[in-house]
Amino acid sequence: MKSDKSEVLKEFRTLPGVGKVIAEDLWNLGVRSKAELAKLDPEKLYEKICEYQGTRVDPCMLYVFRCAVYVSATSDPEPEKMKWWFWKDKQLV
Repeated sequence: MKSDKSEVLKEFRTLPGVGKVIAEDLWNLGVRSKAELAKLDPEKLYEKICEYQGTRVDPCMLYVFRCAVYVSATSDPEPEKMKWWFWKDKQLV
């Protein structure tokens, strides 16, 4: 398993919607590879980041986590599902 921080952060930044800050957030939550991320629950990751930061984080972070987990867990992800906004909560009209 990879543990060199700079390499792990670089790997995370290959995921849609994940830049330097979110890559660092994933590291701070203890995630050390995309393979590990693929096995995680994005809802639980979101709760952990809220707890870690001591505040309710913008829900867009949850959508990015959903997308990142999907892409990490899927060998041939659908292009539409590689956009974080695809993962937004659906509004009932």
